[in-house]
Amino acid sequence: QRLKAAVHYTAGCLCREVAEDKKMEFSKQTIAALSEITFRQCENFAKDLEMFARHAKRSTVTTDDVKLLARRSNSLLKYITQKSEELASSNMEQKERKKRKSSAAKEERTSGEQE
Repeated sequence: QRLKAAVHYTAGCLCREVAEDKKMEFSKQTIAALSEITFRQCENFAKDLEMFARHAKRSTVTTDDVKLLARRSNSLLKYITQKSEELASSNMEQKERKKRKSSAAKEERTSGEQE
């Protein structure tokens, strides 16, 4: 229920922004319908992602599953791919930093033991 309420609230905020920008109004019924459709679509996405992972004999959803889900929207697929690459690059940098710190700590211990 809290999740549904959050989706409804967000749909309302987005409708208000669009309404101000386009100088129009959305009825409460329209906002409720949009939030219900959005919630149901998210449920469908979750089921599809679970099925993609299961089909690949995995218990974890990966970015490849999300890309497969977004394949029909070129702009969304492009955005997800870009963000995925940014995250992968960032993760690699963090691993390298940890590796360097770990190596430096080992060198300090080794040189301390030799003294």
